[in-house]
Amino acid sequence: MNLSSNWSGISCGLRSLFLFSTIFVLISPASAGSGQLTVSRSIIAFGSVSVGTSQTQAITLTNSGGSKLSVTQATLSGSDFTLSGLSYPVTLSGGQSATCYVTFNPQSTSTYSGIVSIAFITQSTGKGHLLASTSGSSTTVTLPVSGTGVSAGQLTANPSSLVFGYVQVGNSQTLAETLTNSGGASLTISAVGATSSFTPSGLSLPITLSAGQSVSFSVAFSPTSSGTVSGGMTIASNASNPSLNVPLSGAGVTPGQLTASPASLSFGSVPVGSISSLAQTLTNSGGSVVTISQIAPSGTGFSFSGISLPLTLAAAQSVTFNVSFAPQVGGSVTGGLGISSNGSNPTLSLPLTGTGALPGQLTVTPSTLNFGSLVIGTTQSQAGVLSAGSAAITVSSVGVSGSQFSVSGISLPVTIAAGNSISFQVAFTPQTSGTASSNVTFVSNASNSPTVEALTGSATLPQHSVALSWNTSTSSNVAGYNIYRGTASGGPYTRINSTLDTTPFDTDSTVQGGQTYYYVTTAVDSSGMESSYSNQVQAVIPYP
Repeated sequence: MNLSSNWSGISCGLRSLFLFSTIFVLISPASAGSGQLTVSRSIIAFGSVSVGTSQTQAITLTNSGGSKLSVTQATLSGSDFTLSGLSYPVTLSGGQSATCYVTFNPQSTSTYSGIVSIAFITQSTGKGHLLASTSGSSTTVTLPVSGTGVSAGQLTANPSSLVFGYVQVGNSQTLAETLTNSGGASLTISAVGATSSFTPSGLSLPITLSAGQSVSFSVAFSPTSSGTVSGGMTIASNASNPSLNVPLSGAGVTPGQLTASPASLSFGSVPVGSISSLAQTLTNSGGSVVTISQIAPSGTGFSFSGISLPLTLAAAQSVTFNVSFAPQVGGSVTGGLGISSNGSNPTLSLPLTGTGALPGQLTVTPSTLNFGSLVIGTTQSQAGVLSAGSAAITVSSVGVSGSQFSVSGISLPVTIAAGNSISFQVAFTPQTSGTASSNVTFVSNASNSPTVEALTGSATLPQHSVALSWNTSTSSNVAGYNIYRGTASGGPYTRINSTLDTTPFDTDSTVQGGQTYYYVTTAVDSSGMESSYSNQVQAVIPYP
């Protein structure tokens, strides 16, 4: 057999080997009388091996002939490959075998190749041998060696930690976790464990992940008590990070629960036809959110406002709204608010009470105020009293007709408790003479509103007078004096005294406001003789 043609056949076999991973055993068809070397493989392919680790493959050398042969040397070219297992020379009798080993220990991520060269010498003169030469000469068998260094398998978690947030005690929250082999070599996950309250599921172990392959599973958080829980999940594998830890955290919370403040509402006495409102606060006193879905009032006259439903309250959050009572009839009324939610107390009852009070009577005393007769421009005040009967009365306004009367001493609006009274003042200040009348009108929530008090009075002009005095006469035998008055300067004058004034003093009480008068005097002797007019004096009378 020609040597070159044999190698051509081997080369074709190698191409098939790389594609289909076929192992060839080279057997020489020589005669049974010669030493024949049979090699257990024609190529050594390691495939992918993690950097920093090693893999070994065996090569078996067998003398399949009849006479001895001697393996004189075996060498290996190519970095990161080593050859071991035999001390040379190795003599093999017919049918005898020896084994050597090729080890691949890649130091970097790269593709490696080399050649194993095995030299042997046959001891017989037979014609048959492997890749034969003449008997007693050295023959060399070569085997290609290949392998690829890849990065070691490495396990990564996504997400790198799991935060479950708030979970109600007795319930569970589940999150997804994904493990990925981010290295270059396969790895095997052998165990997954988690601390208390956390439970992984969905993994069938052991599980092998090739490079780039992922697997997803679930982790559940099931708190047994309220409070923060911190722990971890440990994934054991043969990766470069053999113990991967994923932090786990969550908080157990008590169920949401609604509480009402105040626990009940009492409106007391409210007049029929009016409305009274009180504030009500609802608080989530539990540890998880509560959604208020409905509020239903019961009892005639009760209602609520200031809250939009549905409404969600976080833990410790509150909402305040108004509850109103508007009685339509007299008497006590009981009712309530039924508050529906998804809290641990799904129906919270808020008791409501109130009394509808019938309108009371407002009494004004006296019913009529008579101021009598006053001089124009003067003022007189009199007191009045407002009294509430069996129910409280609220006086909202007061009015007085005419400008000569006024009311003071009362601040509006004012509420008079049942059975109580308040006082006020009414003043009369006449501006014109004659009789005056008016009404004080009180507007309230009483059944007899408006309540009216009558006012009367009269006015007179003021009484003016002119005090007159003069110098006594120097004549003897003067019996007295006469006084004359005119309305124009220089007269004519009219005597105003009916008898002689024996003193130089007199008073004119018949004057009218707004007039001007002119006065003169005369002296009269004992015989009745009267002197001429004295000098004239003027008196202006004010009005009124």
